Amino acid sequence: MNAFADATGDHQWIHVDVERAKDGPFGGTIVHGYLTLSLLVPLMKETFQVSGHRMALNYGLDKVRFPAPAPVGSPMRVTTSVHEAREVAGGVQVTWRATVTAEGVDKPVCVAEPVSRYYF
Repeated sequence: MNAFADATGDHQWIHVDVERAKDGPFGGTIVHGYLTLSLLVPLMKETFQVSGHRMALNYGLDKVRFPAPAPVGSPMRVTTSVHEAREVAGGVQVTWRATVTAEGVDKPVCVAEPVSRYYF
């Protein structure tokens, strides 16, 4: 958390001050939402495989929400599905639906629609 806080300048106590966060609204420190979002790529790589392409790019994101906080240290997992796939010059653009959950949390901690491009 501290390294991400240093990289982004987001040193809010709910992320980095363990003692103060114990008495805060979440009962402990929580993961930065944008750190959770950045974990989509490695988490999603565990859920599917695209083969035969010469290059893949993260093209962007459509909707992104953080419905619930993720406690620091809680294991996270993602479920993915294809929302849309369409041809683009030289390849395919895929919009995914990704839902990140954290152990012990009732709601998703991130719901997003990442967009990937695969060039063949």
